[in-house]
Amino acid sequence: MKTLRSIFRTAILSLSAGGLLSAQAFAMPIVVPERTGLVQTVAADCYAIGQQVAAQNGGTLARASASTQGGQAVCVIVVLVPGKDGERPRRAEFVVPQG
Repeated sequence: MKTLRSIFRTAILSLSAGGLLSAQAFAMPIVVPERTGLVQTVAADCYAIGQQVAAQNGGTLARASASTQGGQAVCVIVVLVPGKDGERPRRAEFVVPQG
């Protein structure tokens, strides 16, 4: 009885493994979309705009990120402006259209 079980177990495992291997042979290839430089270009543009805004306000650029508001592409710029009389810097956020 134990021998019969082990034979069936071995046969079932063999058939299962064979089925998995043959299923992979007939599987459709996966298509990977090509990456474009759009994300890097937008990030670089927002960073450059952020540098300009920080220089105009006498602060340092803390963050520059791309966003969409009202269907328009904008850059959200966060600048740290030095505080007065030794106070800690204050955070100023600017929303500037891209381009």
